[in-house]
Amino acid sequence: MPDIRFDSKLIARYGGTGPRYTSYPTAPHFSDEFTAGEYQKHALRSNEVLNPRPLSLYVHIPFCQSLCYYCACHKIITRNTNRVNVYMDSLYEEIDMQAALFDDDRVVEQIHFGGGTPTYLSDNQLYDLLVHLRNRFNLQTGREREFAIEVDPRSVTTHSIGALAEIGFNRLSLGIQDFDPQVQQAVNRVQSAVDTIALVEHARDVKFNSISFDLIYGLPHQTVESFSRTLDTVIAIQPDRLAVYNYAHLPNRFKGQRMIKERDLPSPDVKLKILNRTIEKLLKASYIYIGMDHFALANDELVKAQQNGTLQRNFQGYSTHRDCDLIGLGVSAIGNIDNTYSQNASTTTEYQMALEAGKLPIRRGIEVDSDDRIRAEVIQQLMCYGQVDYSYFQQHLDTDFPSYFNSELTRLAPLQRDGLVELYPNRIQITATGRMLLRTVAMVFDRHLASESSDQRYSQTI
Repeated sequence: MPDIRFDSKLIARYGGTGPRYTSYPTAPHFSDEFTAGEYQKHALRSNEVLNPRPLSLYVHIPFCQSLCYYCACHKIITRNTNRVNVYMDSLYEEIDMQAALFDDDRVVEQIHFGGGTPTYLSDNQLYDLLVHLRNRFNLQTGREREFAIEVDPRSVTTHSIGALAEIGFNRLSLGIQDFDPQVQQAVNRVQSAVDTIALVEHARDVKFNSISFDLIYGLPHQTVESFSRTLDTVIAIQPDRLAVYNYAHLPNRFKGQRMIKERDLPSPDVKLKILNRTIEKLLKASYIYIGMDHFALANDELVKAQQNGTLQRNFQGYSTHRDCDLIGLGVSAIGNIDNTYSQNASTTTEYQMALEAGKLPIRRGIEVDSDDRIRAEVIQQLMCYGQVDYSYFQQHLDTDFPSYFNSELTRLAPLQRDGLVELYPNRIQITATGRMLLRTVAMVFDRHLASESSDQRYSQTI
């Protein structure tokens, strides 16, 4: 992979809105006509191939104790334990129904608990949930497993961290966002660096394999200097991975964001400067830029996956274990089985009603066609590896790349003139400058964008 170079003029020119390509086709193109029956058909068919793929599980726990004003995730703010218990009963029902669709010899190599706040659940509830999964699926037991959970440093204790390790989790993701007190007050997420450091140290003591931090730039009151101080603290802690997200202020879509005063937000110019400083500091601190908003230390599995060709983009961002079928469990969860994507109902009422009726809570989805599969592979290679090798498409997809994508290659010519890509007879290569604009390059190969009348559903590419 080439180095990364920050060019503010090109970012300003090309940094419009666009998909994040956690799937292709992207979620706005999922259809309500895709039913639970269609999902079941494809799930059963995935068992019948010559070498069935291993499994990955995503489990969505939507509950939070309090509202973080910036949050755009699917969450439920509640302290009603009965509501949580009803949801968990439904989740167990879904687990049972999903597990019945897949052969017992298909190993679950990956689990990710996301939210919301998964550690909203008690230690006993998390233990019971993982035991239930273990009783229904063939969970991998060796060190090569990747069982990850997102935690809120404000509410999880060192005792809970130890309990998570004991029940099988070996990867931890902490939502940090920013350590600056003024920023924390403005977004209603106050947490101390001291407490966070104590949690990380204990997680390492109990042998978590990987620790990841989430940061957000563009929050109220952030400056280049203030975020730089947060980065200094983070670098001193040395998490294995970092995701540094751009805050998208969309108060019309996310009610909680109305609590943020627009006048307190950094200007677009300041946001770019914060991003530039972030890249400079992390690269200097020996983090490797994976792509988009992800960084990792050289010995992390993300870096190894990028080197050995098993890196992927999915609904958790960048991830390893590309060869898995993904089962989405819980309200709003998204799965990727066989050649389909599917998403569960987005409200707990609809989710629970479907399960009470003995039906999987699939709300929408899509069966991808051969053209989508080819384009998805192009976008995957661009987003994960910064290049597209034409010979791969000939050997694995029986596709003559230059002929099939003749018009797209023509559309890449202006990007080549501006130094974002290099076009060779046998490949497309993203340049160091182009690595900041991966989404812009990938959009050239997205046939669905041409039919869209509005780009308001997508975030800024930078």
